[in-house]
Amino acid sequence: MALVIEQQGERILARIEGEFNIFRAAELKPALLECLASGHDIEIDLSHVDEIDTSGVQLMLMLKREAARTARQLSFVRHSAAALSVIDLLNLAGVLGDPVLITHLN
Repeated sequence: MALVIEQQGERILARIEGEFNIFRAAELKPALLECLASGHDIEIDLSHVDEIDTSGVQLMLMLKREAARTARQLSFVRHSAAALSVIDLLNLAGVLGDPVLITHLN
């Protein structure tokens, strides 16, 4: 379980690994807000998220609102099956506005 942050030119790539739930959202929130405050555009890689709950979703929505408020580009990319499942269940693909390719869910 980790948050890996790398600066790649003018953008920051943050990769969330493991659980993205109520137990981790409070830990992840300040680090992700600090990334937004850096003034760089951000991509948050969800490929290593193996569990996500409504606290994780709430943090995703809050980060999107904060990015819009500060005129920053924030994208969630490389969605894991767990992330795709929750986004689909809550019908949030349009709200998040990120390109989400759903080929099939088991």
